[in-house]
Amino acid sequence: MAPKPIDENRFRENPMRPARLGGVMILLYPDKGGVHIPLMKRPEYDGAHSGQVSFPGGKLEDVDTDLVDTALRETHEEIGVPKDNVEVLGSLSELFIIASNFKVLPTIGVVRNKPNFIPDPIEVADVLPMPLAALKDPALRKVKEMKFPPYTIQSPYFDIHGEVVWGATAMMLSEFSYVVDEIEAKLQL
Repeated sequence: MAPKPIDENRFRENPMRPARLGGVMILLYPDKGGVHIPLMKRPEYDGAHSGQVSFPGGKLEDVDTDLVDTALRETHEEIGVPKDNVEVLGSLSELFIIASNFKVLPTIGVVRNKPNFIPDPIEVADVLPMPLAALKDPALRKVKEMKFPPYTIQSPYFDIHGEVVWGATAMMLSEFSYVVDEIEAKLQL
């Protein structure tokens, strides 16, 4: 789900500008006879991820013991799911995000009941429930031309509720799709 690079060097970490560390949460919960993941639509603002769809998450803070703790804290802050309610199942591969100079660890967690989402109005415009079945539906995997002057790229994305889920979030979802059957079988939600 990664866009084809125009210039390979653009997508390498710059050792002169160390990446900031962050964590995101791929949170699984039962709803309507299936398992879902809450995605967030970010509000419009002057920044790299304005209006984009993402997982709950953010940067490592001094109060965090590690990036899993970052993901848990941010999930509570952004969508109101208490840390103590989340059972951590594991993590995916770290991913470097060139646009914001972040190295992000996606954590997989589960809650046994549908949460009462309480979105932070400053950080979250909307919570979008994504059924796990969407990861297996090839009709929801599309390609779109995106312009980032002076570049135009053909970017793969997931179409979730009419929203374009692309970039780092799509890459994480794509990696997650390879382990989702195994995880879903073990959960019995």
